[in-house]
Amino acid sequence: MRLVTLLASGLLPLATLLATPALATSFNTGDVQSHGDWHSLSLTLGEERHVRAIEQHSYADSVLSVNATPGACARPWLEIRVALDDVQARSTTWDRVPVDLLVDRDGIHSGEGAFITERGDDGFYVRLSMPDTDALLDDMRHGETLRLRIHRAPEDYWFMTFSLDGADQAFTRMNRLCETPAESPKDNAPTGKPTRASSATG
Repeated sequence: MRLVTLLASGLLPLATLLATPALATSFNTGDVQSHGDWHSLSLTLGEERHVRAIEQHSYADSVLSVNATPGACARPWLEIRVALDDVQARSTTWDRVPVDLLVDRDGIHSGEGAFITERGDDGFYVRLSMPDTDALLDDMRHGETLRLRIHRAPEDYWFMTFSLDGADQAFTRMNRLCETPAESPKDNAPTGKPTRASSATG
């Protein structure tokens, strides 16, 4: 779903989204490997390094990512990126709203989503904060479909659905990359638009 839905609800002011663009920080992408509908990869910028598992199969303009940083591999986080038509001029958190995640037909994982834009980046981000990320990721490893319900306003929901085919293998390799000392990237093909520094650093 494109940002037009968010604009229609009055959540993000159009004038701000069309403001003058600036340059974004770009990470080098390496160690890219496919796992069904998922990929695992590493991100580097100088001495800074992060690892990621992404699902960019379900939507042409949206990516679900699980991210981790060497030295803090036990604290991964989830994020959704939606491509916009314009580069953003302002870095800000617009709102924090309840989110529900359902793996297949099992129990619901409830948490919070922060709506974020980054200066110089043409993406809109939903950073997910979950009370028990490990339990959610474990369910995702063994599931087939992840469904999200984002509470934009009372009785106003944004629904998304992502495939979990390959998630288990992608998470396993992401963890292995996180625990492995850095090497020179094997390639620099951009995957899942991993350009924003704060998406990797949390």
